[in-house]
Amino acid sequence: MDYVLTTNSLSKKYKHFQALNSLTMHVPKGAIYGFVGKNGAGKTTLIRLICGLQNPTNGDFELYGIKNTDQTISKSRRRMGAVVETPSIYLDMTAEDNLRQQCRFLGVPSFDNVKALLKLVGLENTGKKKAKNFSLGMKQRLGIAVALCGNPDFLMLDEPTNGLDPQGIIDIRELILKLNREQQITILISSHILDELSKLATHYGFIDSGRIVCEMSAQELEAACRKCVRMTVTDIKALARVLDGMNIEFNILDDATADVYAKPNFTKLAMALSKENCEVVSMQEHGENLESFFVNLVGGANYD
Repeated sequence: MDYVLTTNSLSKKYKHFQALNSLTMHVPKGAIYGFVGKNGAGKTTLIRLICGLQNPTNGDFELYGIKNTDQTISKSRRRMGAVVETPSIYLDMTAEDNLRQQCRFLGVPSFDNVKALLKLVGLENTGKKKAKNFSLGMKQRLGIAVALCGNPDFLMLDEPTNGLDPQGIIDIRELILKLNREQQITILISSHILDELSKLATHYGFIDSGRIVCEMSAQELEAACRKCVRMTVTDIKALARVLDGMNIEFNILDDATADVYAKPNFTKLAMALSKENCEVVSMQEHGENLESFFVNLVGGANYD
């Protein structure tokens, strides 16, 4: 598998605080990589290191196969865009002037792509309206447009939906999917809105106390969180016999409860159980979502 970004035992220490602790991660080319962790877990620190805003204490990383210690790392960084913490925009400028200014900063030879970028992020009709008068969602989309000025094929977004209203969240989600699917941009997203992240990510990295504790694809996460029907019955042995006879996978939790990993014909199941003098006490759909999986993985509920 080709990786846009890999880190090898990457560490960052601020005086007495270990922000990153031998972090090793892999962001596949073409992925939407969901970067999940609690407050202070090290997500923003990692993004700042990759952008070159800070230097690691120990370890290294590779961006498009080039190590951060290599003199040509700046060329790899030119293939990358980022929105770190808050969008880097000039509030007294229009959206178009913001993009023109960023093109000048990057040495882009023309402004030919400016109008296309504004249309891509849905800001083509903002005219002479200054960025300070934009909604939070518009500012976030403008920040992403600024990050796209250098035509990157890797984009890092730090909490892109933080503080947005429901429509703003939908707008950012659709933009991220469009960038990934239509522009083939690899995207790393740090987000605390885990339900929203689950609608986007193709891969996940779970970080805790500066370490990656688990990396997995969306398919692997779905398998780990697969849905089931949790049944409580009066005779668990009878339920086991009936489910075995119907070739249905199940897992017995205690002497009255089992998780059934299928959607059987419940009328037939109830009739079969009745013949075994077994009654169904309760049935309910059960299964982890991304949030509960994360909490069970690292413990606690104060994630960011």
